[in-house]
Amino acid sequence: MFKNIKAIAFASTLALTMGSVGVASADEITLSGANCFPLGSPVGVPFENVVAEINKRGKGILQIDLKGGAPAIGDPFTIVQKMTRGVYDIAGCPSAFFGNVFPESLMLDYTQQPYHVLRKNGAIDLFSKLMAKKNIHFVGRYHDFGPFHLWLNEKIDKPDLSGLHLRVSPVYTPFFKAMGATVQVSNISQVYTYMENNTVKGYGWPALGWVPSWVEVTKYRVEPGFYTSPLFVLMGEKKWNTLTDEQKNVVTSVIAEFEARTEPDSVELQASLKKQKDWTASKGMETITFTGADQEKWSKSASDAGWAQAFERTPEHAAELRKLLSK
Repeated sequence: MFKNIKAIAFASTLALTMGSVGVASADEITLSGANCFPLGSPVGVPFENVVAEINKRGKGILQIDLKGGAPAIGDPFTIVQKMTRGVYDIAGCPSAFFGNVFPESLMLDYTQQPYHVLRKNGAIDLFSKLMAKKNIHFVGRYHDFGPFHLWLNEKIDKPDLSGLHLRVSPVYTPFFKAMGATVQVSNISQVYTYMENNTVKGYGWPALGWVPSWVEVTKYRVEPGFYTSPLFVLMGEKKWNTLTDEQKNVVTSVIAEFEARTEPDSVELQASLKKQKDWTASKGMETITFTGADQEKWSKSASDAGWAQAFERTPEHAAELRKLLSK
């Protein structure tokens, strides 16, 4: 009960800080939207839910015309690039897919702090300021799939990935390589086939946002997990600045609520994580759990590799952001 009241209060406060309500209504406008994931997929549906809610509340004020999802509408790594050029007005994407536009993006996955803290301690303000220089307006986090895990079709008994060829995304590529793996990038639609024909022996993926058929080609999940897997609503900064306060509030009020209920300690997220783990176990998937020195090595290596990449990509901002993102 208390947590629910706290979340509602946070969402209300966040909506006010992200955009104020205007006193006059403007003519309804339509934003062109794009999803960095396939429409209808487990990872694509959360942004579709955001769009549906915004359209519901924004009748007569603001609507989003969702043009489609990657890869059907193009390479997912180009969606935000296109948005900054005005091809789309608004997009739903993970940090990995816009690091080519905004190198600091991957640091968002390394946070140890909940977002209500990041909005108070200056972290989100700094990210927003830096993004604006790239014509990106940071609206907020609309979903989180929990920690990343390594998923395998063969068993390992120690934190050593030597001899394994793995599917990766940019977020955790340095970590897997540091542990001895060889890697390749693929989109979501290729994961099943690559595992089925042994092109790869495993892949990195969050605890949630899983394609159900993957359980047929995945035998093991490695614990502990690492990093976080947030999804973000972004807009073109120039387009954002053309909106009225009332139009901005339609967007920000919805994202404020979505952000609040996907905090790490939220009842909703924890229940989803337990349900998914129980389901994969019921299908025969086993868990490889590192303990003691092996656990320390696995977790420390993940942190060290991630932040090493951050300092290499953006040395001028990494130290300050690490301080703000760490507990």
